[in-house]
This record gives sequence, structure tokens and C-alpha cells, in this order.
Amino acid sequence: MSTARRKTSTSTGRTAATSRHHVPAATGARAGGAESVDPAELPVRAGEDPWTSEEVAELHAELDADLQRLRTEIENSEAAITGLMRDSNDGAGDDQVDAGTKNINRESELALANNARDGLAQTERALARLEGVGFGVCESCGQAIGKARLQAFPRATLCVSCKAKQERR
Repeated sequence: MSTARRKTSTSTGRTAATSRHHVPAATGARAGGAESVDPAELPVRAGEDPWTSEEVAELHAELDADLQRLRTEIENSEAAITGLMRDSNDGAGDDQVDAGTKNINRESELALANNARDGLAQTERALARLEGVGFGVCESCGQAIGKARLQAFPRATLCVSCKAKQERR
């Protein structure tokens, strides 16, 4: 069984992509928008400059753009999966190579859709944290994640040292 399938299987044995057809909308935390974020309240590490309104607005715009891109990616993947599932029934004369190719294509699209869903959830969570409470604070140790890390990867929820510890496990 492939890694992508193992990650996406549900308790019923179906893959998550076949049981999920809904692309989540933006979270309720977005009601205030980027303007409600006070950059001075966002944590920074020692030696880093405080956040500016422009930097926060840029982060917010990047996360919004990611939301749109990921939603489009999910819609496209689901359309491709639907087409592949529909076409899989008319393979009566297919040899083993054709059947295998169809299975690989289907599994690939399922993995892409699930990765996009994971990214969408992370992005929505990052926006909610940016607009609410907790953005820039490590979920493991409670210290500041670091402005440079968040500018490079705004969905980060762990500081560099906690992330390194997690990856060593």
C-alpha cells in the first residue's frame, strides 16, 4: 500500500478523497481582516525587528492567494478524479499495463487532492492565528517562532528547534 493511500484511508477503508467532496470556505476568524491585526502584538525573537503593518499585510495577502490557489487545485483534482473514476469502468479490453496506468493516475490525483486539502487546512489555520491569537508562537515550547521563519513559511506552527526535534523522532 502506498504512503499516500495509507495517509488518506478512513476507518471504512475508503480513501478520504472519495468520501470528501466539499472544499472548505474561509474560516470565521477572517471577519476582522488583516486590518484588525496589531503588528506590535506579534511576537519576535531577540534581535529581530518588530512586525510592521506592511509585513503583516503582505503575509495576509500571501495566505489569501494560497487559499485561492489551493481551492482551485482541489476543484481541478476532484474533476480529474471524477473523470478517471468514470473512465475506469470502460476498460473491458484493457491489458494489465493499461489497467495499471489508470490505477497510478487515479492514485496520483488522489494524493494531489489530499495534499492540497492539507495545505488548505494549514493555510486557513495560519490566517485564523494571524487574525486572532497564537500567530508566531511555537505550539510546543511557547516561544516566538521567528519573524524570518514566518516570512519564509507563514504556516509554521513550531520554532526551528522544536521542528528539528519533531523531525528526529
